Amino acid sequence: MKLIVGLGNPGIEYQFTPHNMGFLAIDRLAERCGVTVDNRHCRAATARALVAELPVLLAKPETYMNLSGIAVAALLHEYELDAEKDLIVIYDDLDLPFGSVRVRERGSAGSHNGMKSVIGALETQEFLRIRLGIAPEHAITSGKDYVLSPWKRKLDVVVDEMLDAAADAVEMTLRQGPKAVMTRFNRRVSPPDASGEPGEEA
Repeated sequence: MKLIVGLGNPGIEYQFTPHNMGFLAIDRLAERCGVTVDNRHCRAATARALVAELPVLLAKPETYMNLSGIAVAALLHEYELDAEKDLIVIYDDLDLPFGSVRVRERGSAGSHNGMKSVIGALETQEFLRIRLGIAPEHAITSGKDYVLSPWKRKLDVVVDEMLDAAADAVEMTLRQGPKAVMTRFNRRVSPPDASGEPGEEA
């Protein structure tokens, strides 16, 4: 079994905010699999599914972002899984252009508190992560206010495409391995233009 975790905050007020892209990506995967992520287990909402013909556990921690590691560590322990081999974490990244998708096999948390919690709880940086770009087009005064506020409606199409790409990245990783998916997705994308249309690949 593989554990696919999306990071975010529970609560309707956070549902459609940039900081919840990880939750939304899990929902997109669940939609493709015909399941609902509503089984509460190990302080997370979970669902069993088949992705790329492999059994997976989809999970959205309910501990709030800054304590995400508690749920991730509990799930890995409960199912006797190895973080390096069996875990994929999907989360928003303020350092990447809005709408972009990047895949990494390891690395630091950067400024992301949810990832800091996961790395701290697991005591390792050796696990696959899918990063979803949420950087705004213009400068912002408060990163916290930005990530916890709904994105502009003009970006709905970009978000939808990014969530599809995230689900594709998970499926491709399980079928072909991380090297193949990094080759496909780790390309620079310019930010959306003023109309909200995605930028061109560079």
